[in-house]
Amino acid sequence: MRKPFIAGNWKMNLLSGEGAELARKVAAAAKGQDVEVGIAPPFTTIAAVGAALKGSAVRLMAQNIYWEDKGAFTGEVSAPMIKDLGCTHVIIGHSERRQLFGETDETVNKRLKAAFQHALTPIFCIGETLSEREGGQTLAVLEKQVKGGLGGIGKPEARTIVLAYEPVWAIGTGKTATTNQAQEAHAFIRKLLAGLYDQDTADAIRIQYGGSVKPDNVKELMNMPDIDGALVGGASLKADSFIPIIRFKD
Repeated sequence: MRKPFIAGNWKMNLLSGEGAELARKVAAAAKGQDVEVGIAPPFTTIAAVGAALKGSAVRLMAQNIYWEDKGAFTGEVSAPMIKDLGCTHVIIGHSERRQLFGETDETVNKRLKAAFQHALTPIFCIGETLSEREGGQTLAVLEKQVKGGLGGIGKPEARTIVLAYEPVWAIGTGKTATTNQAQEAHAFIRKLLAGLYDQDTADAIRIQYGGSVKPDNVKELMNMPDIDGALVGGASLKADSFIPIIRFKD
């Protein structure tokens, strides 16, 4: 049985005080739940949010890392830096990083390897654009991204990874893939993982859905056999929308 993992990606939102207040509410709501919960605040608020989460089971996550540990890379943040702040997880390859900031399968792969090198659990994001879906390319795009991202990553590391399928056309648009569309993509990803590694490894890997997840659709999505959680964007910025998502079993 794969334990559901609900993660909130705050993107470029919330200052330290706001973030700490929200984190305390999330920590209280997550207590006793049979669901893993994580929060990815902006780099500038990780310390404040981490302090607010202290003593709770909520995972402190970063939204990205660079693949070098240190050096002349102005504006970048390394794996040791976020570890130093108490992070245990990191989002890698988010569609906004790919679409807006030129991330490629190659750079995603470098970041994944850096995360593993420093014992960080990556949430590895993949997903197709609207034009790719309308062109019938969804499965080909997912295969390219999975194989490109996981190149050179062995079975022990792969078993600990969290994948997040996020159809780009459903992020921040209010559109959501139907449960059948989401399940089809998740099942295909798991089949790919079985081919790259083996069925046991594929069955161990959790695959989140990301794309306009809200309190009113989370239960239906979580009922799908290959959907193991959610990577939540806008709805994670307010307690009254994120808490019902993390408590979807209630």
